[in-house]
Amino acid sequence: MRKSKRLIIPFSIFSFFLISFFSCSDSQSKDGKNNASSSEGIKISYPTDHYDEILDGRLILLIAKENEKEPRFQLRDDSKTCQGFGMDITDWETGNAIQFDQKVFGYPIQNMSDLPEGEYFVQVLFHKYETFNRADGHVVKLPMDRGEGQQWNKAPGNLYSTPQKVNIKNGQMPKLVINLDQKIPPIPEPEDTKYIKHIKFKSKLLSDFWGRDMYLGAHVLLPEGWDENTSVKYPLAIFHGHFPSDFGGFSPTPPDPNLKPEYSERFKVDGYNKFVQQEAHDFFKEWTGPDFPRVIAIEIQHPTPYYDDSYAVNSEAQGPYGDAITYELIPYIEEQFRGIGEGWARFVYGGSTGGWEALAVQVKYPKEYGMCFAACPDPIDFRAYCLVNIYEDENAYYQEGPFRKTLVAGHRDYLGNVDATLKDMNYRELVLGSRGRSGQQWDIWEATYSPIDQDGYPKRIWDRMSGQIDKKVASYWKENFDLAYILKRDWSKNGKDWENKIHLYCGDMDNYYLNNAVYLAEEILSETSAPYYNGEVDYGDRAEHCWNGDHENGNHISRLRYNQMFIKKYVEKVKSVAPKGADLKSWRY
Repeated sequence: MRKSKRLIIPFSIFSFFLISFFSCSDSQSKDGKNNASSSEGIKISYPTDHYDEILDGRLILLIAKENEKEPRFQLRDDSKTCQGFGMDITDWETGNAIQFDQKVFGYPIQNMSDLPEGEYFVQVLFHKYETFNRADGHVVKLPMDRGEGQQWNKAPGNLYSTPQKVNIKNGQMPKLVINLDQKIPPIPEPEDTKYIKHIKFKSKLLSDFWGRDMYLGAHVLLPEGWDENTSVKYPLAIFHGHFPSDFGGFSPTPPDPNLKPEYSERFKVDGYNKFVQQEAHDFFKEWTGPDFPRVIAIEIQHPTPYYDDSYAVNSEAQGPYGDAITYELIPYIEEQFRGIGEGWARFVYGGSTGGWEALAVQVKYPKEYGMCFAACPDPIDFRAYCLVNIYEDENAYYQEGPFRKTLVAGHRDYLGNVDATLKDMNYRELVLGSRGRSGQQWDIWEATYSPIDQDGYPKRIWDRMSGQIDKKVASYWKENFDLAYILKRDWSKNGKDWENKIHLYCGDMDNYYLNNAVYLAEEILSETSAPYYNGEVDYGDRAEHCWNGDHENGNHISRLRYNQMFIKKYVEKVKSVAPKGADLKSWRY
């Protein structure tokens, strides 16, 4: 899981955009389409030297009260958010100006005509799409990752404007001509070091599915003595999580004594950047020291056109990422760097998205992975899809009674204070992309779990405007991706291959209510027999999102110690999953 008011600009606000474009499948207007307006308002153009091609993508208008950070970095789920409006663009030809449609959907204010008076900073960003001719016969337009991990506001090649100040008065915005005069530059590739190597691997499975070359990547952390002990083969520690720019949290360089301390809003800790540097250097010293287990550790890069990673499983909308990682990428890494290459000697761990992935690949590929450690996992039981039971609830946004309805919470702090509703979070995503193309959390869950619609995009689990749940889609999710249900359903078949392997950790005040699904999964695991699951489920008292089993340190520290914690746990337990005669000694030098 990757971590309101209404804003509306009056009729004259967008009265001068010329446009040619698009339709969207979400209910951004009653007919599900954004329609171009012929009135005057905000006109968008871009220099012809930026692109010499016809463009497709999402045009995002951002309005913020402050400009200390650019507006493109201020759109968020809570009350501190800026305002956003989004519209799809197709066939934008070089030299043509575009008129921003005044009727498009906005967040947190839905209608432009409701924009309050005051001085604001306005910025526009164009998120570029590419056309994919998939093997299933569908042609879809999606944002390809360009090395940034599906970050719409940081993606190389995206165009954006310099923020400009405007005065909105009497419900109207002055006429503006906004030039997309900035282009986000490419991101340099990381360089190899003695300990960290980088892999870029063309996947045949994914290339065949997407109709173009598709690549997987990995950052490989080699154990101390790897280059000297050339006859030794090592277990593989697979750290799942969001898109890593490099192998994080590992630094031979001591902390900078002159580093200016920065406050962490998330953890409410001053000087958190100093903690990060110190922990990275401490890990380097431990990794290269005499007592740390000698394993190969990897972080995988597997962004898709829908998110910063694929969720490491096969899906209809994204293709065979699970098979590509398990049967193509991992064996390739093991061959290149002397991995043992057997299921018992591969173990997975991670938190949040990575926590779900760790459990998911253990469930989906029971013989190919030897153990999983899943911390604060995304919903692993869809009876608790955060605070929604997709099988019994009728609406995701509201708890409804005969005389009133109550908004469903989406995010809280450790005391239970709610700062965003589930409706807020979904509406923000609607601004960033139609048809599940926002690159955000709720959209990637659909892109992973849902069957595809007739247009080739993921089917909605619920209507994004109303919150009404689609029970047919829910049934598909249950049989294919409800991990707790699958464990219960298939225990008689796969229980021997899951025994001793499943370990779950979650704070009981997880910000996204993820602990509720862990409770349900624990009930299922505790009832297993022949064999008993013989793993671990643990909870952190009043601990928020990312708690991973550390009862001695706060999240701001323990989240930086995944490698140390779970590599050691695996080595302590490996005898319980290793076959008779397995090599448990040569790599323990």
